Amino acid sequence: MELCKFKLSKGSWLVLLLTCSSLGNLSAQQGGQFLTPLPDQLSTTTTSRILLNGQWNFRVADAKPVAIQVPGEWEMQGQHVAAGETAVYERSFDMPDDWEGNPVYIRFDGVSSHALVKVNDQLVGEHEGGFVAFQVDLTGKVKKGKNKLTVEIQANTISDILSCVSQYAAHTVGGILRKATLFTLPKVHISDAQAVTDFDSKYVHAMLKLAGLVQNGSNQKQQVQLRYVLRDADGKTVLQKSSDKIQLGVGSHKQIESLLVVKKPKQWSAETPYLYVLETALIVDGKAIQSNKQKVGFREIEVVKNQLMVNGKPVKLRGVNRHAVHPLNGRASNPEIDRQDVLLFKQANVNYIRTSHYPPSEEFLNAADELGMYVESEAALSWIQHHASPIWRKWDYKDKRFLPVLLGANIDNVLSNRNHPSVLFWSLGNESHWSPLWAEVNSRIKALDPTRPTSFHDQTWGGFNNGGSKADIANYHYPGINGPKATDTMTRPTLFGEYAHLSTYNRRELLTDPGIREAYNAPLVTFVDSIYKHSGNLGGAIWSGIDDTFHLPDGRIVGYGPWGPIDGWRRPKPEYFGMKKAYSPIKIGKPVTKGSKVVIEIENRYDFLSLDQIKFVAIVDGKQFPFKAAIGPRKGGQVTLPIPSRYNALQIIATDNQGNEVENELFQKDLKNQEQFLETALQLKQDSAYIYVKQGNLDYTFSRTYGKLVSVRKDGGLILSKGPTVALIEANAEDGGKPNVAGETYQNNIAPLKQYEQYTLFADAVEAIDSADSISVSMNLTYQNGKGKQKFVFLKNGLLRVEYEMFYQREQEMDLYQSGLMMELPLSYNKLAWSRKGAFSTYPENHIGRNEGEATLNAIPLYEVEEHGKPQAKDWKDDANSLGSNDFRSTKANIHWASINGPGAKVTVLSNGQQYSRAWKQDQHIQWLVADYSNNGSEPFYGSPHSYGRKKIKKGDKLSGQIILKIN
Repeated sequence: MELCKFKLSKGSWLVLLLTCSSLGNLSAQQGGQFLTPLPDQLSTTTTSRILLNGQWNFRVADAKPVAIQVPGEWEMQGQHVAAGETAVYERSFDMPDDWEGNPVYIRFDGVSSHALVKVNDQLVGEHEGGFVAFQVDLTGKVKKGKNKLTVEIQANTISDILSCVSQYAAHTVGGILRKATLFTLPKVHISDAQAVTDFDSKYVHAMLKLAGLVQNGSNQKQQVQLRYVLRDADGKTVLQKSSDKIQLGVGSHKQIESLLVVKKPKQWSAETPYLYVLETALIVDGKAIQSNKQKVGFREIEVVKNQLMVNGKPVKLRGVNRHAVHPLNGRASNPEIDRQDVLLFKQANVNYIRTSHYPPSEEFLNAADELGMYVESEAALSWIQHHASPIWRKWDYKDKRFLPVLLGANIDNVLSNRNHPSVLFWSLGNESHWSPLWAEVNSRIKALDPTRPTSFHDQTWGGFNNGGSKADIANYHYPGINGPKATDTMTRPTLFGEYAHLSTYNRRELLTDPGIREAYNAPLVTFVDSIYKHSGNLGGAIWSGIDDTFHLPDGRIVGYGPWGPIDGWRRPKPEYFGMKKAYSPIKIGKPVTKGSKVVIEIENRYDFLSLDQIKFVAIVDGKQFPFKAAIGPRKGGQVTLPIPSRYNALQIIATDNQGNEVENELFQKDLKNQEQFLETALQLKQDSAYIYVKQGNLDYTFSRTYGKLVSVRKDGGLILSKGPTVALIEANAEDGGKPNVAGETYQNNIAPLKQYEQYTLFADAVEAIDSADSISVSMNLTYQNGKGKQKFVFLKNGLLRVEYEMFYQREQEMDLYQSGLMMELPLSYNKLAWSRKGAFSTYPENHIGRNEGEATLNAIPLYEVEEHGKPQAKDWKDDANSLGSNDFRSTKANIHWASINGPGAKVTVLSNGQQYSRAWKQDQHIQWLVADYSNNGSEPFYGSPHSYGRKKIKKGDKLSGQIILKIN
């Protein structure tokens, strides 16, 4: 192969990139359009393949070689390669003696982004484009014994620019990112193998359409045939068949096509991921010389009007977007993590993953095939003619010189992944503008794989970035709550390829109050319920699946940051459980007692499973009662529970056939507060400067000048040093302030926000009244930002009621996040407890939003956005910064009560289930806000219903409320 040799002149580098990029693709893709399947057994050798993962030598220019791990990113291993420089990977390998004289190939599953492959210093192949498999023929260039393998890699090349891979990751993504495999074949061998399943009109029986490309590399004619054996999951032979014998001339190849009729095969879907094993043997002159194995799932995909059908039934996609990422490995593949991701999302009731924004690894798809997960495999092309990639202010997105790269990325995607049943459809690219180039790509991909539809993420519904896509599936990113209804008018299935964006860009707000993450969950349920009501809405993928953070060896943490319900260490975050509840295919209604029986309504949102295949158990006051629910897919019905009609608590748990908990609901009687309040003596004293109230063994001191409660003591020990005082907490959408194009600002070491009560200038009309059953202290207050009133009512039952109202007086409107009354306590008051009515009846024990719980301050001086190089704690809730742990400092919504405990006392707020509690460390004290108003935060990507409740206050607006305190 001739190398790209150009003399660069000003402005010619784009021509160079575009011309070079197509060379490796043309021979392997547009010409042959296949990847050779790795053989499992050969008659010519005892070892058919050698994995080349592990330690390689690495150097740049004339630097001394260092050790590097493959797979791996070079920058994640402390190696810097500038754009335009070449990184050289080298290692030796021993070729087995019995490989000599036979074809030898090397397959790379992903190299970013341009690779030259050499063996024994001879150039043998070239490829442009990361995250896809390609193979290089080493035949005749390798020898028995030791061989030298060299891979020269450049990153930041044209495929990287057109996919924004390095821009997106906020560091150069370069290296051998996925496994490398050396393999041999007989001279006569299978060069390609495809298996397509096709059901009859009733989706009962199926046809297995097989195509095997056989190559004759020997020096004589050969008589060949293919023998197929299909086995079920238990290894039992279902059928076997041999193709006709054919003659292959010297140096020729021929595709052998076979049809296998399979009666009543078990169908593959995300709900029923049944896999068969197909064994293919190549018979030459009556002898089996090669044997291959592959998993086969019987499923058929069709688009019927505006619905996507799997095996003849419409499906709803409950999805997430997923980046291949790990804080220490970056974009490099790790089989254990790939499988873990599928399992984690499966356990959260997800049935669909969009592989944003590049194709997935083989190991990820193997897990999706086995565990049951629909996959949208996306080509590595992103933001072509989009403001997030500023190069398009200069380049012309319709330039035909880009076409080979667009085609190559998509064809490589199909060739790498087309034999996986989990791949539901192909995504041609992300958030790009449709053009004649994309029309050509769409046509070529549909011809290459007519069994699957195509999608194109150009936000085709609505005006933004709409170039008139002709892909089979329409896309819309970040719709509001009215989006699902509007899809009913669409002629194509409409996918919300990105929706319900998790809070990410309001960096400082998230560092300050992680409770924003719990506030995400209830609106998501509302959104998903709406998706289910409208047939034209295929479903959607939450943005995003996993936090996109890279802990670079030099101490920097870069990327887009915390936008996943799972963090980079694979710890579930608060949104994970909300996603699981929203995506649950089983919805359980409230129990109703009818005579001596308890009846519940259950909705089945599965597309294929009847609920009699789900394990249900009712737990009544600790005793378990298993029961069945024979409700068909996409239907609802009543179920009579085998339980006593009288109970205090009823919990219903549903578990699928893989052992995943699908739903968990708790119904219990509302218990009235049975706490007894003892009569407490009250005493009032006052002078010209201060007011003193004694309530039992508690002493309160007020300043007449400023209208503040300046101290509360119990038996002389300080409990409150300030408050309760009116606080207005302004919303904050800061992203860290780093100059950026598309929000990749996570590397800024930004601090959490300090938040204070309203600054009081002075008080008027301060009055203290001692009545028969209470003492009241009231005052008019002038704040820096308004005027108001406050009243403290001390009751003989030991409670303190604090009432407030404030009129906002600033000319400038305020985006309000929270408002209420704020108190200050000594730092030793570091234990928080609460009871609340959450969005869900049950929560995991390690969830910050659990309905009842205790949390400890555990503040640490953290000067980064997160701990570098390791997770802080086993559970995300126990991570901490200078304000305290995630658990302690997060807003607890809808409290019945909340308390803060110290060494000498406990301060409790008694509430009505409509207030919010938030505590944190600040200025060497504990600050405690009890809010009457709170919203879901300032994330700019939120649409309705996530943005519901946001409030702007303007001059003259009134805020009011009250709290009830008990201190003992």
